[in-house]
Amino acid sequence: MKNNLLPIAKEGWNYVIGAVIAFIIFTFFDLNFLEFTAFLATLFFIFVFRNPEREYVIYQEDSVVSPVDGTVISIEELHSDEHKGYKVEIDSTYLNVALLRVPFTSTLQSVKVSRGAKLSAQSPLSNSINENAELTFTDIKSSNKMRVVHKLKQTFKSIDIDIIEGQNALQGARYGLMINGITTLYLPENFRLNVSLGSELRASDTLIGYFTNESKK
Repeated sequence: MKNNLLPIAKEGWNYVIGAVIAFIIFTFFDLNFLEFTAFLATLFFIFVFRNPEREYVIYQEDSVVSPVDGTVISIEELHSDEHKGYKVEIDSTYLNVALLRVPFTSTLQSVKVSRGAKLSAQSPLSNSINENAELTFTDIKSSNKMRVVHKLKQTFKSIDIDIIEGQNALQGARYGLMINGITTLYLPENFRLNVSLGSELRASDTLIGYFTNESKK
């Protein structure tokens, strides 16, 4: 996981440079329509790969911030044997900043990236075959744990994860990139939510909630 302070995320430079080269070539041959298309593509790539620096917000201990920019589209309380706690779904579009950020100071316990399709979320097959990445962050000191699943919608870019198992990470640090996808947070019973349905979130800025000392009864 490398800190990237450039205005464009490192994953986007090839796209931007390619569009600029195409623009120069089409301009040289006076291909006006293609020149204009390449110009629009350059602006598009600069926008979707933008990498704004955000002021580090200091929350109290055991706080969890949003790992993505987006809108909360679902909050569900789970009572299954597999997971007891909360499931929060966040929809990220092309209009949102694509950088992924660590939700709380922790160690990455596990990471699994499953390459696959990039179908629209409306497709009945998207849940089963679309590309996704599953990460589990753990605070060894307090035993707090959180699972994060990023799943692509219709897009041109694969998920990039720039963090490895066993790596320590600070809250708010960049760890990857996802353009146009849905992020699902699996939070434990001992968690107090600070967001509601329809909340607009900003990665590393928006407080999702807090781990509490006692499990929910």
